[in-house]
Amino acid sequence: MSKLLSNFRNTFLLSVLLAGVMIFAFGRIAPGGFDLGFWQAVFRWIHVVAGILWIGLLYYFNFVQIRVMPAIPAEQKPAVSKHIAPEALFWFRWAALVTVLAGIGVLFLRGHVYAHEVLTFGLAGGMVQGDQQFALMGVGVWLAIVMFLNVWGVIWPNQKRALGIVAVDDAAKAKAARIAMLGSRTNLLLSLPMLTSMAMYQTLFG
Repeated sequence: MSKLLSNFRNTFLLSVLLAGVMIFAFGRIAPGGFDLGFWQAVFRWIHVVAGILWIGLLYYFNFVQIRVMPAIPAEQKPAVSKHIAPEALFWFRWAALVTVLAGIGVLFLRGHVYAHEVLTFGLAGGMVQGDQQFALMGVGVWLAIVMFLNVWGVIWPNQKRALGIVAVDDAAKAKAARIAMLGSRTNLLLSLPMLTSMAMYQTLFG
């Protein structure tokens, strides 16, 4: 067991395999079997797993790396900027993509009417009593989309310059580092309202 757990890839693949067995077992006992409801649950599982990785790394950057980097001796900073940060950013940006795509999958697997209501803040077909819940869910969905666009359109392009992945002069590198930091802080700001929308809706309205 210790040999298995010492290998990240094998540990993760085994975890995925065990999860797959459980997902199959849920499909076997679900009231509708392997119907659309089952696939909605599968996409929600993917959405949650990728979302944990995405937001977890967002919090790592903001709670740890950005705050601690100024205190790290100059000769030690390359260990972070050349090795840790690029690896973390790889998982960060792709987890953001998978999170959003799986979330959109859940949205439309619940039906086009539901998806249109959420994406229009409950205004599709006119606002009526009960549509307020769609408005609140819509806020969370659009915040997540804005955060995703921020990752790929602002944070990642500027991090490439700041980390030296794309060669620029020192002034451009410093400017890119600040823009990337502000982009990351923006996503930190939006993350709790977004998560509140997702968690409260699912708990109160299903």
